[in-house]
Amino acid sequence: MKALLASLLASIALPLSVAPAAAQEAALESTQPAAPAVPTTPSTPPKLIIAISVDQFSADLFAQYRNRFTDGFARLLQGAVFPSGYQSHANTETCPGHSTILTGMRPAHTGIVANNWINQKAPRADKEVYCAEDERIPGTDHSTYKPSDLHLKVPTLGEMMKAANPASRVVSVAGKDRAAIMMGGHKIDEVWFWGGNDFVSYDGRPVPPAVQRGREAVAKLIAQPQEPLPVPAFCRPLMQPIEVGGQTIGNGRFARAAGDTRAFRASPALDGAVFAIAAGLIQDMKLGQGSAPDIISIGASATDYVGHGFGPGGGEMCLQMAELDKTLGGFFAVLDSWGLDYQVVLTADHGGHDMTERQQQRAMPGESRVSADLSVKAIGEAIGKQLGIAGPVLLGSEGDIYVADSVPANRRQAVIAETVKRLRAFPQVAAVLTREEITAAAIPATPPETWTLAQRAHASYDPERSGDLLLMLKPRVVGIAKPGPGYVATHGSPWDYDRRVPILFWRKGMVGFEQPQSIETVDIAPTLAATINLPVQGLDGRCLDLDSGPGDTCR
Repeated sequence: MKALLASLLASIALPLSVAPAAAQEAALESTQPAAPAVPTTPSTPPKLIIAISVDQFSADLFAQYRNRFTDGFARLLQGAVFPSGYQSHANTETCPGHSTILTGMRPAHTGIVANNWINQKAPRADKEVYCAEDERIPGTDHSTYKPSDLHLKVPTLGEMMKAANPASRVVSVAGKDRAAIMMGGHKIDEVWFWGGNDFVSYDGRPVPPAVQRGREAVAKLIAQPQEPLPVPAFCRPLMQPIEVGGQTIGNGRFARAAGDTRAFRASPALDGAVFAIAAGLIQDMKLGQGSAPDIISIGASATDYVGHGFGPGGGEMCLQMAELDKTLGGFFAVLDSWGLDYQVVLTADHGGHDMTERQQQRAMPGESRVSADLSVKAIGEAIGKQLGIAGPVLLGSEGDIYVADSVPANRRQAVIAETVKRLRAFPQVAAVLTREEITAAAIPATPPETWTLAQRAHASYDPERSGDLLLMLKPRVVGIAKPGPGYVATHGSPWDYDRRVPILFWRKGMVGFEQPQSIETVDIAPTLAATINLPVQGLDGRCLDLDSGPGDTCR
């Protein structure tokens, strides 16, 4: 895959060649532990901030593979390493997680409570709303939508940088629209994401040359079949086939037929394309070379598609980790060859949990899939029949349960009480929380792993968008009743395997350290702001001192 990235970069980041010998040597040296120096962190602000989110890169995945990394991740491991970062909220999904990374705010304040929620007053027949759409546009629904930043209620770090100095440029590239939009924000110079068949943006935006070159290179790549990837020695023990959902998975090597865009999406090639286009934009826009600091956010989304489609515990994920390590290394080597002064942070929007069938084979007999009897629609119909209420009674989305507006006001509490009673009787249910219980559970100042379920829920709660009830399954109950192609494992729970993610900071010249105690992803924005001397106030996160010695980068 390093060859793939080099090929894409050669097509996109013209006319420079990729990683000449001197740059390769410099990149290799940069992965070696540096001798302690004074000061232990650069004294000048970086010219370019690079914020990378690896979708579904759990702390468990990081721990499993950190000793196998030899390239890009190995470089980051020489920086400030926080292996126990937390997406501290309950609804550990892609959109909420990305909304925390560069805003410094939890979903309760970003307004991004889930990937989808119900808005019964939406001006269309479909009342389910996608987090990164504008549902007011005629002819749309939550699956056929127009991407938009409408629902993000707070500014991102890039917007704060622009407010302080309009000369700062803000760029975002990702394999998912919700990743690019939630990290980029509202005032953004370039925002591009994979749209299913091509890299796209908002309607009407001109296509910059770097993106056009990227489109052409990716189209050429997809038009050719992909041979199975070679398997590193450390991945071979994990290449164990398993039957799940009418398919055999576990030992796949990302072979792809010509023209198969779906297989491209769930493969290391997607990340290669994202980073290559990001490099092209950095080059064309001369990011990091202006009078003000610039920022680019990069959403590496393939890990999530691999995790959902094959589970994070099999050979496919091992290959994905190995290839992403090479992709990161190639990307950093190119930036080094351009002489850029850049600050990197890498984290994830959420963690993940392996599929039930493999877990049961690997000494976890307590694993199960959610019962189909926990259908909100079925429960609502039963309650409506019992209470004599015609029409829909309950609506559900992403664990949130809403009482239908058509239910008479004097019957709402009876519906809620009966719903709570029925759901709490299910053996797979850990908790059913009402609005009142969630709002009463104020978020504490204690470490995120100590929070109660209600406090975790509060961090995800928005009174305008959250449901009347929040359903939480017990640990190790996978929220997929019937697995199938592309969807055998998932995330979204309030449990730490979905909340914990690594947070890695790196900059050339810094002396690294490892801090095993917990922090939060909302700490990233104020920490990065401090490195460029940008005052920020009123955020949920706090600044982390990245100086390993007596200095303090938060001053």
